[in-house]
Amino acid sequence: MNKPMFLFYFSITLAICSSALYHFVAKSTPSNVNFTVSLLVTYAVAFAVTLLTFFFFPAKNGITAELKQLNWASIGLAVAIVGIEFGFLLVYRSGWNLGIAAVLTNVVASLILLPVAIFLFKDKISWVNIAGIFVCLAGLIMLNWKR
Repeated sequence: MNKPMFLFYFSITLAICSSALYHFVAKSTPSNVNFTVSLLVTYAVAFAVTLLTFFFFPAKNGITAELKQLNWASIGLAVAIVGIEFGFLLVYRSGWNLGIAAVLTNVVASLILLPVAIFLFKDKISWVNIAGIFVCLAGLIMLNWKR
């Protein structure tokens, strides 16, 4: 398998597996622990793991040169990540089901991002994609259907 195809499949597999692990672990976080303490430990470990990735993805021009190339997106990503972490800790502590909360959040976020993808990033969608959007909407209705 050539490198671009490996990266194509590896990257989505990593994202899927990490997302599933994320929700399992977030749901398993003790409800009596302080959010901030939990996230401090989470981010300390994440920092250490990220440092280890330099062995696989070294900064060829040095860290200083790489830092100079950053823009507002790194700060925005940090704010978004903290919001996701706090949000899901609250979601699971308030009693949401593991599968429903994850699906609902991802589908609604995707629907919110759709106009951004089309108008800002010029992504193209097909009629099949539009049909998929309606399937997602039907899925949201079914997920929230009262039994």
